[in-house]
Amino acid sequence: MIIKGKTVWITGASSGIGEQLVYTCARRGAKLIISSNQETELNTVKKNCEKMGVECFVTPFDLSKPKEVNDAGIAVLEKFKSIDVLINNGGISQRATVVDTSMETIRKIMEINFMSAVTLSKLVLPGMIENGTGVIAATSSITGKFGFPLRSAYAASKHAVLGFFETLRLENKANNIQVTVAIPGRVQTDISVNAVTGKGAVYGKMDDGQSGGISAEDCAEQYIKAIEKNKKEVLIGGKELMMVHIKRFFPALFNRMATKIKAT
Repeated sequence: MIIKGKTVWITGASSGIGEQLVYTCARRGAKLIISSNQETELNTVKKNCEKMGVECFVTPFDLSKPKEVNDAGIAVLEKFKSIDVLINNGGISQRATVVDTSMETIRKIMEINFMSAVTLSKLVLPGMIENGTGVIAATSSITGKFGFPLRSAYAASKHAVLGFFETLRLENKANNIQVTVAIPGRVQTDISVNAVTGKGAVYGKMDDGQSGGISAEDCAEQYIKAIEKNKKEVLIGGKELMMVHIKRFFPALFNRMATKIKAT
C-alpha cells in the first residue's frame, strides 16, 4: 500500500492517536477525510494539514449515535464515490467495575468502539470490492487480547474488534481487500481522562501508565507502516506488550500477574 495520493478516512481524528494518524498520512501525501464529534478541534487539524499542502475534509459526527454514523458514511461516499483507506480509530475507554457499570454505559462503549466501525466498514466495503482494492484498518487494544480490571466493556469491545476484522480479512482476501488491526498498549493520550465511569460520567484523570507510554506520534507512525506493509495485526507500545505473550504461552502465570495489576 502506497499512501500517497490515496483517499484516507480517519475517525477519532481530533486528538491523540487519531490526530497523529492524520499528520502521518498528510506527510505521505494522502487526501484526507477526518471525523470525530469535536468539530472545532477537527478544523484545527484541518488547518494544520493545509499548511502541509494536503487536502483535508472535515466530517463531524458522534460515534455513539448509529443514525449519525450511517448518515455520515452515506454522505462521504456520495461526495468521494470511493474510499481507498478507512481507519476506524475513534473510541472511548472505561474506569469502573462490572457491578458498578450500567447497561447503558456498556451499550454506549460497544456502540462507539465496535458497532460504529462495523457500520462504516460495511458501507465502504462494496466500493472497495468493485474497485478490486482497498484497506480497512481498526484500532483494538492489548485489552482486546485479555481482560483487565475496570475495563470490562472496553475489553469486550476491543475483543469484538479483533474477531470481526479478522473475519472480514479472511472473507475478502480474494477481493484484494487488506485488513489491518492495530493493538496499542500504553500511549500518551487523554484516553483515560476521557474515559467513562460506570454511570457514564467523565473519569477525568490521567493514569500513571498512560502518562508513561509511548508518544501518540510514534504510535501513529508504527500504525501507518503496518498498513503500508499489509500486516494483519501490529502490537504497538512498550514492555506492557509482554502481557500479550504471557497470556498466550503461560496463561496460569498471566492470571497470577493480572490479579496483582494496579487497576488504574
